[in-house]
Amino acid sequence: MPESTGLIAHNWGFAIFLLGVVGLCAFMLGLSSLLGSKAWGRSKNEPFESGMLPTGSKDPYALRRAALGILRILIEKKLDLNLVETVKFAVTQFGAKIKPAGLAEQVLEFIFDRLRARYEDEGVDVAVYLSVRALQPASALDFDQRVQAVQAFRKLPQAAALAAVNKRVSNLLSKAEGSIAQTVEPKYFDNANEFSLYSAIQQADHAIQPMAAERQYSESLARLAMLREPVDAFFEAVMVNAEDANVRANRYALLSRLRGLFLGVADISLLG
Repeated sequence: MPESTGLIAHNWGFAIFLLGVVGLCAFMLGLSSLLGSKAWGRSKNEPFESGMLPTGSKDPYALRRAALGILRILIEKKLDLNLVETVKFAVTQFGAKIKPAGLAEQVLEFIFDRLRARYEDEGVDVAVYLSVRALQPASALDFDQRVQAVQAFRKLPQAAALAAVNKRVSNLLSKAEGSIAQTVEPKYFDNANEFSLYSAIQQADHAIQPMAAERQYSESLARLAMLREPVDAFFEAVMVNAEDANVRANRYALLSRLRGLFLGVADISLLG
């Protein structure tokens, strides 16, 4: 038996499911294309021009329910399907029959927006959903694992303070002039609290790398919560926008590393 045939035979259940997902995505794309085709000749050659994309309480073709069904199966059955690749594949199957520009992005946005409704029904704050959506995970399973981790993180006593710090750091970094250095240079430290934070970041980074590889997001955030004390001490004693350009740039690099650790799971600055 050829290797590919054997693989399909061994995973026939998943293969059928995958085809079903792709077929449903293709249906969504094709339906919007078909219903909007009459307008293409006199308008902008854009999909969904017919107005049949579900809005408000109107969903005549139950596309919301279909998308929720896909997401529920992927999450509850722990199927790590890359929806970005799947939807792009579906788009290519239509060839010249549709206008593909931006179409995959529209469908992905529609599908992942259904997760927001799912989490709201489960009592998950919308800020938790948005903190994960900001990273645009391609897998619904991965998305859910991050949401559950952030939900658990919010219950920690350090959560509110660290969310506020991340928002502060995000604002500082957005106003930085030029590019931010990728490397922190300890030789530019002139305060003991800089050394302390740098050491704490290095230790945390080393600790969470294996967790990140295994998608142990809850454990990662719990470990990062331990950074609150050195972070608070840093901001109490250090002026980030120092007069010396090298010192200032180095502090931005240090804060960028801090922010990057949290962004490995979610943008918790949105929790504030």
